Amino acid sequence: MGLERHKDSVARIASAIRAFYSRREPFRINHGSTNSTRPIRRKNEVDISDLRNVLSVDPKTRTALVEPNVPMDRLVEATLKHGLVPPVVMEFPGITAGGGYAGTAGESSSFRHGFFDRTINYVEMVLADGSVVKVSENENKELFRGAAGAVGTLGVTTLMELQLVEAKKFVKATYHPHRSVSESITNVHAETLNDRNDYVDGILYSRDHGVVVSGEMTNEMPSSAKIQTFSKAWDPWFYLHVKDKTRSFNGPVTDYIPLAEYLFRYDRGGFWVGRAAFHYFHFPFSRVTRWFLDDFLHTRMLYKALHASGESSRFVVQDLALPYSTAEKFIDYTSESLGIWPLWLCPLKQSPTPTFHPHSAVQSPGFTEDQMLNIGVWGFGPKDPEESVRANRALERRLRELGGMKWFYAHTYYGEEEFWGMFDKTWYEGLRERYNAGSLPSVYDKVKIDVEADKRERESSWGRKVRSIRPLGGLWGIRKAIQSGEYHIHRNSTWKWNGKE
Repeated sequence: MGLERHKDSVARIASAIRAFYSRREPFRINHGSTNSTRPIRRKNEVDISDLRNVLSVDPKTRTALVEPNVPMDRLVEATLKHGLVPPVVMEFPGITAGGGYAGTAGESSSFRHGFFDRTINYVEMVLADGSVVKVSENENKELFRGAAGAVGTLGVTTLMELQLVEAKKFVKATYHPHRSVSESITNVHAETLNDRNDYVDGILYSRDHGVVVSGEMTNEMPSSAKIQTFSKAWDPWFYLHVKDKTRSFNGPVTDYIPLAEYLFRYDRGGFWVGRAAFHYFHFPFSRVTRWFLDDFLHTRMLYKALHASGESSRFVVQDLALPYSTAEKFIDYTSESLGIWPLWLCPLKQSPTPTFHPHSAVQSPGFTEDQMLNIGVWGFGPKDPEESVRANRALERRLRELGGMKWFYAHTYYGEEEFWGMFDKTWYEGLRERYNAGSLPSVYDKVKIDVEADKRERESSWGRKVRSIRPLGGLWGIRKAIQSGEYHIHRNSTWKWNGKE
């Protein structure tokens, strides 16, 4: 029944796309949600929002057939019932499987498995001319790899077969405190060499307080240990919990966390971005106020509110991957120019080139050759819009100087020549020609910010002017987030993070 419904939906989508193709009109995909912070434009859309189901989970082959709009929490819920879990799970519950393939999704298990798309066996796509194809390492290989990270500019993902691995009850999470940036970077890499670790990431709270977090899946827990959770309203936010646990620098500290609780440990507070809302509203930040406002402080709500408020234009939300050898220099730069702390550290296994995922040929002696280090820089930038653009452009320039690249979900200001200096344009244009994708926006067209157009809109739009007045923009953002339905998704969810009803 589910597969027949899926085929009907794909036929409808293919027909709509063929109509756009016949008129040579570009179109965008409406999949019903987004974790991008780029401005949203609503025109010439193909609606694929009904493709939101896990069609099957096969314990024998350890695979799952998944439609693109399945969010991570529902995917994990479905696979855990069979004692399985995806090797790479994006840390925000609302990020979709299709978004993970079309975008760049590197998480705390990516030092071992690579980006999310490297855990996919095959993808069903509707091309820009309306034809339906299957792509994999064995069939249309170039398109399979090229569409990963190409933000939907080579076709529309309609189905994928995901690899799964054995799930265990807990993650034994160990917090290793360090007193410097360089020590933290070195030890993030060292933990990736430990074969027992399934997950590795890190948090830099300041220049002299860093924590490397290593995670090992296990079914065993000492009788003296206490289960630690992060999903309940009175639970601590993960990053604050880790900071408190390591404040004394007395050596590693260990928690036993139910697997799904660990996978989505950053949901409440959106890592630490949710704290900015308290700063914006000049509202006290305490455990009591976090408990009281908990429904509004999960990532689904935070993203919707950020978009609608207009604050995304001045909020720095950037994921940047660098060689280990230049990562400390980049952190020195962000500290001096932006003063944003904490920072997230996540080791990543690079994808084969050519690719639209971050990659670098810069060597890092003493570090794993095919790894880079993702640095998450998230916080308020300059309030003045033009100064904010200058700060982001300076960040992009420094990133390039140090051999790094950024994720496309964020504001991107590169000039066209500069952009294609980082990626293989000949390869990409060859793919677009071979698979009839010329009527779709290019990657650059889709991710670039038109600074002048944005300035004209800002100056002419009364709505944007009103939203720029604090706290009106924030209140409007909350209202729109509630109206969007994300609030009700959270409130009406009966699934507990341990996978049981």
